[in-house]
Amino acid sequence: MPQAKFSELGLLPELVEAVSACGYDTPTPIQAQSIPELLKGFDLLGIAQTGTGKTAAFTLPMLQWLAGADDRPRPGRPRALVLTPTRELAAQIHESCVAYGRELKHLRYAVIFGGVSQKPQEKILSAPLDVLVATPGRLLDLIGQGRVHLDEVEVFVLDEADRMLDMGFIRDVEKVIARLHEDRQSVLFSATMPPEIVALTKRILHQPVRVEVTPPAKTADRIEQSVYFVEKADKRHLLAELLSDGRMVRTLVFTRTKHGADRVARHLTKGGIQTAAIHGNKSQNARERALDGFKNGKIPVLVATDLAARGIDVDDVTHVVNFDLPNVPETYVHRIGRTARAGREGIAMSFCDVDERPLLRDIEKLIRRTVPVVAEHPYRSNVPLAAPPAKPAQGSKGGGGARRGPRQNRGRRR
Repeated sequence: MPQAKFSELGLLPELVEAVSACGYDTPTPIQAQSIPELLKGFDLLGIAQTGTGKTAAFTLPMLQWLAGADDRPRPGRPRALVLTPTRELAAQIHESCVAYGRELKHLRYAVIFGGVSQKPQEKILSAPLDVLVATPGRLLDLIGQGRVHLDEVEVFVLDEADRMLDMGFIRDVEKVIARLHEDRQSVLFSATMPPEIVALTKRILHQPVRVEVTPPAKTADRIEQSVYFVEKADKRHLLAELLSDGRMVRTLVFTRTKHGADRVARHLTKGGIQTAAIHGNKSQNARERALDGFKNGKIPVLVATDLAARGIDVDDVTHVVNFDLPNVPETYVHRIGRTARAGREGIAMSFCDVDERPLLRDIEKLIRRTVPVVAEHPYRSNVPLAAPPAKPAQGSKGGGGARRGPRQNRGRRR
């Protein structure tokens, strides 16, 4: 059966033209399934891994509704709100709004997040805006100062809901939701569905359409996975050895800590491998420089913590390396989903020391498969696999219904 085109989904010609200008003609499965339902005004629960195209899946219908609404926005009172966990992801969603809305000249967009001066954001909020993209902390700060009011929000999107949970933002999310008008269209996207997120969907979504392009915790079929058993002290040497053959063109390396990311980046740089690190202690400018260098190919290796990596939107990552295995098994799914995006294939390699072997077992239980072991490499661990592993160190926490949409879709005021 032939794939649909964006022009066949019911989108405005202006949006189709903008998407085409961005290089896209055929929607991804999450887009093809979500866009028509959102255009009808339904609430939506989308379960999709990173790299499936979910940003366009909610952005395009949102812009179309805003373009056709009669009311004009007022200063500090957005008509659509997108809540996302990290500043990188917020910035990229804002960029998508600008790119896809290029032909909708009257729409205005703003993005706010912490870690930068609040003054420019205050100035932006003093003007009328249609779409506000925000992280929870800075949004609540500005709400408390009376600079943002959410009483006129009619489209609400909660993106990366499970990552909000991992980062401890769920209470902040609930505070934001409490300020929203009940008469709204709500959209929630999540890669996994832990019990807390299931409970959250029941509170904020009204008889949602459920769109699931990949079952929760199922890793992408196009990703070639492997694990290297290695002593902790030898991980940096093994990584440098693997990178030296030149086949790892654009590699994203995950560490558990910020200090670990810096240490790995220094080691690789000293060995002549162009590398940058990105994490929460870096300034916004430093993070943007590192990310830009990674995107344009000048920096082939980017070392990141999980939280900082949530905003990395690069389609052609060839390799993901789990330098440290994550304490939360679901995080493994998020990490390796950074490769094999947009229909491509990818490779995910994991380093596992003796203390991390229980974490590997938890990951394999979650993804329902055994990760193949690379037995022959120069830094293989001498500890037998059958040896009782030490307890790992404690770390960070790891269908349609009744129509429900913006007010004009329900015969209400507009």
